[in-house]
Amino acid sequence: MKIKEFGVETWINNYEKDCKYNLSGTCVGILSVEDLIKMTDDFEKILAQILDIELGYGEVYGSLKLRNNIASLYETAEYQNISIAHGAIGANSLAYLTLIESGDEIVSVLPVYEQHYSIPESINAKVKKIFLKEENGWQIDLNELENSVTKRTKMICLNNPNNPTGALIDDEILDAIVEIARKNDAYILCDEVYRGLSHHGNPFSRSIFDIYEKGISTGSLSKTFSLPGLRLGWIAAPYEVIRKINVQRDYHVICVGRINDYLASIALENKDRIIKNNLSICKKHLEMLDDWVNSEPGITYVKPKAGTTAFLKYDMNLPSKDLCLKLQNETGVMFLPGEVMEVENHLRMGYTGDYKTTQKALEIFSDWLKVN
Repeated sequence: MKIKEFGVETWINNYEKDCKYNLSGTCVGILSVEDLIKMTDDFEKILAQILDIELGYGEVYGSLKLRNNIASLYETAEYQNISIAHGAIGANSLAYLTLIESGDEIVSVLPVYEQHYSIPESINAKVKKIFLKEENGWQIDLNELENSVTKRTKMICLNNPNNPTGALIDDEILDAIVEIARKNDAYILCDEVYRGLSHHGNPFSRSIFDIYEKGISTGSLSKTFSLPGLRLGWIAAPYEVIRKINVQRDYHVICVGRINDYLASIALENKDRIIKNNLSICKKHLEMLDDWVNSEPGITYVKPKAGTTAFLKYDMNLPSKDLCLKLQNETGVMFLPGEVMEVENHLRMGYTGDYKTTQKALEIFSDWLKVN
């Protein structure tokens, strides 16, 4: 299996160590172990239990407690519908390696995390790419989707809420996507790693698992739950899909760490508190970003409705990779170039890092734009 270089991860790995102001990150309110344990009723008791954990393999498919806690994030899931993985990146990989074969037809909606087209391409699947349209608020063009999905289509690949745009699929559009998939008997794999961070109304947007009988949801504790270092993700899917995934999983995962499993359950049992804090950060920082965009003549965007990222369109005759390199070399400010997500003249920005650092970086960027 040959796979091309992962654009997003390669860029970040190459340049984040040398930047002064990192606006490429996507996490919010990262927690320490102490922060997490303090959310419980008995700090000393929980700490003692952690210290007493034997570092054997533990339950191969994840503890029943953990899988039940994850299932509670969905309306219709039970623990049998959950498979535990190493982050959402591991969950997505397992789903593709289990369900997609050489020659299968895939429809992937971009911009999106590169896994959702590069892994199927590496398996020699035929990947059709549909691009979200900025003029439509980064919503899917249903006519284009319907014309792209055929009886040969094995899977439609989505990301909701979307990274990098921060868009949230409208309910009526999501229902229409399901009907297109159902008519063609296709799976829908929806990467829902930012689910729980909708900025208005219910923080948890509708999950594809709950509304479609062939819907597969992937998620993790990295974004919404502020625990990227636990490397714990999951797949929520119909039981027959989970059974197949678990066969593939035996070759890649075996199990997750027992301490990770234990801490993950603590986080999920305190999800309301974590999400309330993170939404507060998202809204405060987005207000600052929105004021900046509205005052900056060379930048426009569709204001995000969920998640932690924004996709800034710039008015310069300069490729995004060149802009990012020039900007970082001259100022220390780091963005992610849209080119690595196959959308030129855009910059992905994570706006939920340190408030003052983000504010300062945007001020520096404004000054830079005036002379470039």
